[in-house]
Amino acid sequence: MSIVAIVGRPNVGKSTFFNRLIQRREAIVDAVSGVTRDRHYGKSDWNGKEFSLIDTGGYVVGSDDIFEAEIDKQVELAIEEADAIIFMVDVESGVTGMDEEVAQLLRKSRKPVFLAVNKVDSANRLHDAAEFYSLGFKQYFPISGNNGSGSGELLDELVKVLPEKEKRDEDTLPRFAVVGRPNAGKSSFINALIGKERFVVTDIAGTTRDSIDTKYDRFGFEFNLVDTAGIRKKSKVKEDIEFYSVMRSVRAIEHCDVVMIVMDATRGFDGQVQNIFWLAERNNKGIVILVNKWDLVEAKDNQTTKEFEAMIRRECEPFTDVPIVFISALTKQRIFKAIETAVDVYKNRTKKVKTAKLNDVMLPIIQTTPPPAIKGKYVKIKFCTQLPTPYPSFAFFANLPQYVKDPYKRFLENQLRKHFDFTGVPVTIYIRKK
Repeated sequence: MSIVAIVGRPNVGKSTFFNRLIQRREAIVDAVSGVTRDRHYGKSDWNGKEFSLIDTGGYVVGSDDIFEAEIDKQVELAIEEADAIIFMVDVESGVTGMDEEVAQLLRKSRKPVFLAVNKVDSANRLHDAAEFYSLGFKQYFPISGNNGSGSGELLDELVKVLPEKEKRDEDTLPRFAVVGRPNAGKSSFINALIGKERFVVTDIAGTTRDSIDTKYDRFGFEFNLVDTAGIRKKSKVKEDIEFYSVMRSVRAIEHCDVVMIVMDATRGFDGQVQNIFWLAERNNKGIVILVNKWDLVEAKDNQTTKEFEAMIRRECEPFTDVPIVFISALTKQRIFKAIETAVDVYKNRTKKVKTAKLNDVMLPIIQTTPPPAIKGKYVKIKFCTQLPTPYPSFAFFANLPQYVKDPYKRFLENQLRKHFDFTGVPVTIYIRKK
């Protein structure tokens, strides 16, 4: 699809307009400037023409703020990627020096630029919008990101300049969510994978605030990588913005296929990482644990890795059949192994076992080791089948399902894992009346 970038100085209403165009509350909107830090992608269409939309952080020249320098880099990358640019300004503030700096940057890009004068909510403000002619663009579009007025005229002109590109259905692509506590190295991991500085990375925890998709193709397999805000304890979530960020991360876990949990090796598999693990497990997602910053662990020997892995598996009990990959996002050590493992877990999650094969394998095992008798009553399991769910779940049909307890269900699950390989994926067992 064609790509359209929305750029401008901070707090002119870029994210509000972005949310209106994609018809979802994807980008976080707040009265505080500088909320959007990364390039944020969404899909929109107008008059039957689909296009990708990039929401960028506010462009500021010469700021001392550590984030601003990184945000400016992101804006420049977005302009480079885009086929057309919506340059957003704010009628309430009038033309500012910063608007003039952005205008100069956009003229250098030689891309089609559409000047959108935002917050024109009344007829009086239509006259005020005329001063933006001074920025040197042939035309301006008075709009309101809040109520949508004027956006139709802007989009009519915008889609005329977009090149025709091949249509693809992105929604069918598998989604791999990269999650973890703040500052574990999630954005650095994705930047290392794609070879571009797609995400803002600083030493300050909480730099990423939105959940952001990046399309990725590796090992002949295409999927969406989702970078998420770090999930921290509720007691530490104070700002409204951070609360929404954590909610977006939880939602990213709920709507993905595989969760790649990035943990900081120097902090260990602590309570917060365990909470993320069990959240993914409860949602029946594929799971891969990535132990990042392994290069920073001192006094390593041949046993250190094994001991660390054993410690993680103890904390994960009873769900221990999870791949653990030791990586370094900084040195790119084993980052592609991490993706290869996630692809394998995705394949395990979508695996379908034929009913005949399932019964051929499982029924002799059940016959040899049947469920224990309770109150002199014997449970007989005669048939089993895989259920049509997005994750592995199996129904075993028995004469007395109420007498089959959790230890025996775990035995059945272990046998399924042993014979059909469901590594990294929770398996659900149902015992039903014959």
